Amino acid sequence: MADNEFLPKLSQNFLEILDDEEYYDITIEVGKDPHVKIFRAHMVILNYRSPYLRRILSTNKRKNDGTVAHIKLPNILPEIFQIILRYIYGGRIYLIEYDILDIIKILVAANELSIRELIPHLQSFLIKNKTSWMEQNFNLIYQTSFENNSFLDLQKFCTELISKQPEKIFNSSNFTSIPEKALISLIQHDKVKMREVQVWEYVLKWGIAKNPGLSSDPSSYSNDDFNVLKNALQHFIPLIKFTEFTSREFLNEVYPYKKIIPDEMCENLVKYFLDHDYVPRKKSEPQIIKELNTKGIDSNIITIQHAELISKWIDKLKITDELKNSYKFKLILRGSRDGFTTQRFHEICDNQSRTVTIIKVVDSNEILGGYNPIEWKNNYSLRGSYGTTKDSFIFSFVDKNNIENCLISRVGNVKHAINYWHYYGPSFGINDLIIYGGCQGDISFNENALSYCQKESYEKQIRETGDKFSIEEYEVFQIHE
Repeated sequence: MADNEFLPKLSQNFLEILDDEEYYDITIEVGKDPHVKIFRAHMVILNYRSPYLRRILSTNKRKNDGTVAHIKLPNILPEIFQIILRYIYGGRIYLIEYDILDIIKILVAANELSIRELIPHLQSFLIKNKTSWMEQNFNLIYQTSFENNSFLDLQKFCTELISKQPEKIFNSSNFTSIPEKALISLIQHDKVKMREVQVWEYVLKWGIAKNPGLSSDPSSYSNDDFNVLKNALQHFIPLIKFTEFTSREFLNEVYPYKKIIPDEMCENLVKYFLDHDYVPRKKSEPQIIKELNTKGIDSNIITIQHAELISKWIDKLKITDELKNSYKFKLILRGSRDGFTTQRFHEICDNQSRTVTIIKVVDSNEILGGYNPIEWKNNYSLRGSYGTTKDSFIFSFVDKNNIENCLISRVGNVKHAINYWHYYGPSFGINDLIIYGGCQGDISFNENALSYCQKESYEKQIRETGDKFSIEEYEVFQIHE
């Protein structure tokens, strides 16, 4: 007799418990108006099947008066939660019964509920059975896989496709619907094996498609048309390695669009292609375009212009001062790639010095950050362990698209410059910029509004409010000469 012979009966009995209307002790409100549904369940089962629900239930225990506990899950669709709830009770899920979009929604919901065993199972099913569909809908799979570091198998699938068959992505029917952030990540990907002029052509195609009134013929453009396209592609222009074009490619593919390229860059490019030995004369001008492009910045949040301003702050210069050092920003951590927990931060960044942290506040264009010239450390004792430096600073951009609307705050209390508490991510001062991972240290920064900025150890308050906020993305760079 097989050891698991009785498991189907056990599964069926637990599903009968779920359907029983008499013994439940919690109701779960799932979805958002007008699509909301109430589910009945049992706290003891949810507590052991989902770590996420366990955390919620720990603060929503049934009261002694017999009142049924009630929780809300607004981010999950009712029909998807019903599938997962039956899996929680019965331990079975028949993926062949669902369409692909539903399977992806189940994957995202399983991750939110921390049902870890489902995540590799769902990814494996998609990769083995739905490869063709995923190639045709690459932008959805790419976004989904890189929004959370739990979907490593899908990330690997995307990376291999980018490496081996990038044309399938860029020639797909829905290429022009890919979000800006995802396209920037794609063209910066080390595995993309395409000539730079092809990248430029696809970026143009994307920008024109985003503005249906634009023609594909730039000779018919008005100044307003060029401005519209320039605004659409402003974050892409610094990423294109124009010096890898041939002179003919530059003349035919780039020069007709010269009005969307910053004047100084365009002038330097023209001189470069006329004379490959050309070097700008003024120190205030950028270095030769080829060198600038090889430096660049691998960021989903800031541009090279932000990096140059931060470089000035590192050298204790004003915005109007001449740039002395155009530092290279080497990406060492990205939340959407490496994870948002304090554990991952300390694993990657401890013992690293001269780092710049960049944080994008969720549902806004607000950017926060800080510079730490000394090493990061992980202190497991009670709060009160700090790094001492007189050279650190924190900063904010109210709107990432308006680089001049910024604020820098240098350290005032040098003995409390850098915060080393192990429940914190990259944090500055006693309370001045705190990235909080929760009392367990394993809660994602981007899942909870636990971070905050309150002036204490630095000269200025970098946010208008001291309220807590969530993080959409964050990156840590190491600064090199």
